[in-house]
Amino acid sequence: MNKPDLCPACGASNDCSLADPRTADQACWCYTVAIDPAVLLALPAELRDQSCLCPSCAQVESQLRAAL
Repeated sequence: MNKPDLCPACGASNDCSLADPRTADQACWCYTVAIDPAVLLALPAELRDQSCLCPSCAQVESQLRAAL
């Protein structure tokens, strides 16, 4: 079963604002970064487009730090 607040790759919290009813009206962190399509393609097909990756699995932590 898919949990929208968990990363499909590692199972950790994905920090998705859209998955949390308290912050669903806010843009998700993933809107401000560029995720390499190869990272997404590395997921099994059944896990794609189901929930957000966490910043670590999306390999965008440096982009998020630079935006601060």
